[in-house]
Amino acid sequence: MDHAVSRRHLLGATGAAGAGLLGLAAGQSPKSDHPRALALIGDRYHNPDYIRVSLDRVFKEAGVAVDYTIAYDRLSRDLLRNYDLFLCFRDGMIWPNGYLGPDAYAYEPGLENRSPEAESVAWITEEQGAAVKDFVSAGGGFYSFHNNSHVSLSSRNYREVMGGAYIGHPALRPFRVRVVNSGHPITKGIQEFMVNDEQHYVTYDKDPKYVLLESENVDGLEYGDHGKKSVAGWAYDYGKGRVVFTAIGHTNHAMWIPAHFELQKRAVRWLLKQI
Repeated sequence: MDHAVSRRHLLGATGAAGAGLLGLAAGQSPKSDHPRALALIGDRYHNPDYIRVSLDRVFKEAGVAVDYTIAYDRLSRDLLRNYDLFLCFRDGMIWPNGYLGPDAYAYEPGLENRSPEAESVAWITEEQGAAVKDFVSAGGGFYSFHNNSHVSLSSRNYREVMGGAYIGHPALRPFRVRVVNSGHPITKGIQEFMVNDEQHYVTYDKDPKYVLLESENVDGLEYGDHGKKSVAGWAYDYGKGRVVFTAIGHTNHAMWIPAHFELQKRAVRWLLKQI
């Protein structure tokens, strides 16, 4: 029996902002006249189901067709050339030998011979990082989401285009997100807001003028030696394309806070040069 499913079939029933199936094949169709996004999502700590549920609303309201995939190993120039926007919402780790469960923080010593944390390896190659960099340089949009800054620790090329790298985060806790550049199309008119989320701390490599957002724990709680604050979002032109990073996103609740939801829609439109 032939189990092949065309992209047209996958998107035909859902309209212009439809969502494709996980595991899209590379190079299966040329670009259309309508903007299309590829979203590489999901990892050990971030179930692709909640990410897809959250992002479906964003892409639908932005009027952008999106194909989702969990197939990190198929990220390539051939795949990206079919899209106008690449969104990555996953970290840089895989566990080829498996692991005990989805929550490493609940690991109990003695249940197995060694910690599953010791078995993680990076999935991205420098060729894949170069593919993303070249995609953006040629005019594509790149939306790096939440824990995706972790991938930059494993690829020089990826970090060069993404703009920074992961430091770490405390457990879920309330913090404030403040706009530090209110003149940008993504943030204009957006007010500061509170969110209960993982407050990701990141290193930012580019010009400070491109920073859009800052997070701060208003209860005075710090993260190691990194204090109460971190850069939480940026946007800049890279070659002929554009890059956005936003750090919030561990739960549907955090994704759908009205101000954050509006930021995501605007980020997609800005990356596609619609605003």
